Amino acid sequence: MTEPQVRPVREEEARAWEALVATARRTVADGLVVGTSGNVSVRVGDVVLVTPSGVPYDRLTPGDVTGVGLDGRQVLGSLVPTSELPLHLALHRRTGARAVVHTHAVHATAVSTLVDELPPIHYMTAALGGPVRVAPYAAYGTEELAAHMLRALDGRSGCLLRNHGTVTFGATLDQAYDRTAQLEWMCRLWLTASSVPGLTPALLTPGQLAEVERRLRGYGQRERP
Repeated sequence: MTEPQVRPVREEEARAWEALVATARRTVADGLVVGTSGNVSVRVGDVVLVTPSGVPYDRLTPGDVTGVGLDGRQVLGSLVPTSELPLHLALHRRTGARAVVHTHAVHATAVSTLVDELPPIHYMTAALGGPVRVAPYAAYGTEELAAHMLRALDGRSGCLLRNHGTVTFGATLDQAYDRTAQLEWMCRLWLTASSVPGLTPALLTPGQLAEVERRLRGYGQRERP
């Protein structure tokens, strides 16, 4: 990586960094990561703000802003970006993602070792675009892992990484985080139901998921004029 090119942090970037740090800390508080595992990014214009490598989230300050261009060149800060930078950049380049959350959530990681796709155990499967796929294993921080992830995310807003964890993205940090939490909950639900001896969980059909997807399009509060 080339030497960082220091420039003043813009107001919008400072606000986005504050929200990114809060989201990263939330992943720890909610038990989705341990220590400095996992990472978060948010895009502001052509700059991708990312959590730095190996720094506990509770130690991050406003002066620790870490940002790279879409070409991977560091443009903000002096801290080394997360080792999973290729994963984040791949999503920001190839999708409409404005925010990406990657965790090592325990139930989701356990599921990633058992199946190639999370069975549709709950209707919120539809909120992620359909049954969640498991991307084949590749070493962390590699372009190979990023490529596997993109294929698993085709038509989806979340996926599992085999023997690794979760990736979700969204239009906002809150949306990306909520999808991560929902994915971990569904994985926990499937593991719990599957553990009952002699019984097999009932799964939703493609038709049932399609109905939920239609209903979700009108879900939530309407914007006020």
